[in-house]
Amino acid sequence: MNVDIIDHLGSDLTVVNAARVSFAKTSKEMDGKDEKLIKYLATHGHWSPFAHVFVQFRVKAPIFVARQLVKHQVGLTWNEVSRRYVDGSPEFYNPTVWRGRPTDSKQGSDGEVADQSTPKKILEQTNLLAFKHYNTLIKNGVAPEQARMILPQTMMTEWYWSGSLQAFARVCNQRLDPHTQKETQVIAAFIHKHCSKLYPHSWAALTQETFADE
Repeated sequence: MNVDIIDHLGSDLTVVNAARVSFAKTSKEMDGKDEKLIKYLATHGHWSPFAHVFVQFRVKAPIFVARQLVKHQVGLTWNEVSRRYVDGSPEFYNPTVWRGRPTDSKQGSDGEVADQSTPKKILEQTNLLAFKHYNTLIKNGVAPEQARMILPQTMMTEWYWSGSLQAFARVCNQRLDPHTQKETQVIAAFIHKHCSKLYPHSWAALTQETFADE
């Protein structure tokens, strides 16, 4: 899994000036007052100035992770690789650790299962069989849009994910919570790393510095 930054627009100063335009004022460069303004905007829910800053990522993750993250819609745009058009050999995700089922919840995970080899072998066999059958269908002339039906959720996919800084902060505030699925936390951590470097003041304010040291 990986997240590459493709493009970005604006800076912390963009956020400041989007707010200061209300008073017909402009800051030429960041200073202490501007940093305080950013914190004030985030603390009091004035999200619109942060919506003038945009980031674009290319994300690579398994299908089951993508289907969780695509639920984040507001302020974000998503374009994904389509198996209707792509018929190359699929790539599959293999976890390094198999987690246990929690006893006090219907979702999530808890610890690790004692037998790590059995689920590992089952997944390897499943992926191999799906890979073999998919290629057979393609070689026999089956349309990719139908052949893809046998590919499992472990198949890797890629997508462009673009949106405002405020929208991505909301993604990270939710998906970096320790109660969320570990694999989605990995993607959120990549996004956090990129955004914290590009927009240090705005990102720290939007995430309330919860993840500033990760």
